[in-house]
Amino acid sequence: MNGSTTAVRIEPWSAGDLDLLFQLVGDPEMMEHLGGPEPLEKIVERQGRYEQIRSDAGRVFKAVVVETGEAVGFVGYWEREWDGGWIYETGWSVIPAFQGRGIAVAATAQAIAVARQDGKHRFVHAFPSVDNAASNAICRKLGFELLRASEFEYPPGTPMVCNDWRLDLRVEPLS
Repeated sequence: MNGSTTAVRIEPWSAGDLDLLFQLVGDPEMMEHLGGPEPLEKIVERQGRYEQIRSDAGRVFKAVVVETGEAVGFVGYWEREWDGGWIYETGWSVIPAFQGRGIAVAATAQAIAVARQDGKHRFVHAFPSVDNAASNAICRKLGFELLRASEFEYPPGTPMVCNDWRLDLRVEPLS
């Protein structure tokens, strides 16, 4: 972690991003808080889903370093039913060599701006593990409100406790 901020942009996830996805969800370090690395067949399946998400029901982006054009992470949002209604859920991931540079915060802020423009749901939630200090810090930095801890199974059959962070998309962010 070097503490400097790296300029980043988001681009739609594409067919050529399987290697990046493997680095993100196939790596034990990256999946420490999410039940461990995914097997190759699950990663290929996920790649197919990511390529298809392109609507107000959600979007998936790669985070790209502006200076070099290198894809270094993922950010997205998708619909899910939660507490009796429909919301967007958001998630992000940045490969270890690029963590600590503000990339996840910047890319997630850009994805939230797209979700806000889509205008389909009032709230976007993030559900990081209670043990994932970095992702919980990202939620705080982006102005999410911590609602409570909730129990999840991820992957299915693996219990975990996540914080439920919520952001109101109808409220414009402070500059």
